[in-house]
Amino acid sequence: MKKNITLVGLMAATMTIQAQNGGISADMLRQMRDAYQPTPSEKALHNAMAGTSIGVLAKNHEVLADFDTNFSNKVVSHGITNQRQSGRCWLFTGLNVLRAQMMAKHGLDDMKFSQVYCFFYDQLEKANLFLQGVIDTRKEPMDNKMVEWLFRNPLSDGGQFTGISDIIEKYGVVPAQVMPETYCSENTSHIARLVTLKLREFGLQLRDEAAAGAKTSALEKKKTEMLTTVYYMLAQAFGKPVEHFTWTYKGVTKEYTPQSFYQEFLGNDLSGNYVMLMNDPSREYYKCYEIDFDRHVYDGKNWTYVNLPVEDIKEMAIASIQDSTMMYFSCDVGKFLDREKGTLDLKNFDYESIMGTTFGMDKKQRVQTFASGSSHAMTLMAVDLDKDGKPKKWMVENSWGVESGYQGHLIMTDEWFDEYMFRLVVEKKYVPAKVLDILKQKPVRLPAWDPMFASEE
Repeated sequence: MKKNITLVGLMAATMTIQAQNGGISADMLRQMRDAYQPTPSEKALHNAMAGTSIGVLAKNHEVLADFDTNFSNKVVSHGITNQRQSGRCWLFTGLNVLRAQMMAKHGLDDMKFSQVYCFFYDQLEKANLFLQGVIDTRKEPMDNKMVEWLFRNPLSDGGQFTGISDIIEKYGVVPAQVMPETYCSENTSHIARLVTLKLREFGLQLRDEAAAGAKTSALEKKKTEMLTTVYYMLAQAFGKPVEHFTWTYKGVTKEYTPQSFYQEFLGNDLSGNYVMLMNDPSREYYKCYEIDFDRHVYDGKNWTYVNLPVEDIKEMAIASIQDSTMMYFSCDVGKFLDREKGTLDLKNFDYESIMGTTFGMDKKQRVQTFASGSSHAMTLMAVDLDKDGKPKKWMVENSWGVESGYQGHLIMTDEWFDEYMFRLVVEKKYVPAKVLDILKQKPVRLPAWDPMFASEE
């Protein structure tokens, strides 16, 4: 009995010490309880929240009547795609931009590229990027920050515009009918888990062999054997990528390789003719930044970003739209999104009234505290300008299917654009000389784990 009393006393003393050192004390808890004295209306709201989604209760019905689908400047959309249950928004967005260009250039009524063809090589190249990264860091301990990042992120179905330039310039493209989607390409989570598990196993094997004295040449040979296994797994899930195919254009049937097809019908210099702009108020504007490992292939180059005020970015976006050219666009799509209407509006939801507090962080503070960042890529294709040429709202072509949002599109207010837009990729001809000059700077190199540059899904 004395033992129990002693134990209880010790626990009480420990709890007191913890409270004094930053824990929640009994007095603090009493203060919180006493402060919660809900009014009858607040009790009614609590009862509603007990059985209803906060998103439903917070929906601001006052803005429903403001839903306007008219735009002063709009690039014609040629059909909505659907990435299904996958994180391939970056790939769908990039291919949608190229599709529109090819249709306009060659007078086509319809054109769809095979996403799964490009995705196969994206996954294979990312596997190599990981394994070669393991070889490069083999002398570092497992708790080294870079080694830790590699093993945390051996593979992802997400990506950025770097994937468009890296993969397409190296492997080309093919029409959708040449290599159609599979269940695994539209539902990537299971195959991704299996390949990721295998890559981590392979990564440890490479480190073990390096520790045992294996030379670089032996490790490279072993890596090729490992990638052969990965290739097999991907081919089982997605199909073996085509090397040759026939396609009929203007009544003439011709044989192509994926590379020759791309060069004949598009031929864009994706790595040299496009500029990625970002609006990150947590870092200095009018500077050039490079993100380590921000590429999809090991022998590619890290993409370079120019950080600009959002108003500068808008000018280039408007110029591109007015010239009938769509753009790769990414944002924090989940914030204030009304999926049913297809709108992104800061007034869509009134969380402050429900929660009895304000949410006062600005964009810079949200980035710094991991509360916001680029999460999804779409195709920017319309802007509505007022009589003074200032944007009122924008529209993007999404890749969630035609039934999602407004006929497969999302419409955002200009205020939402300011707060949650992060990246835009534009052709150089729409970029002012003063911005192009920034690209001549030596980029500030940021680490691979920088929170602002997570993959877009």
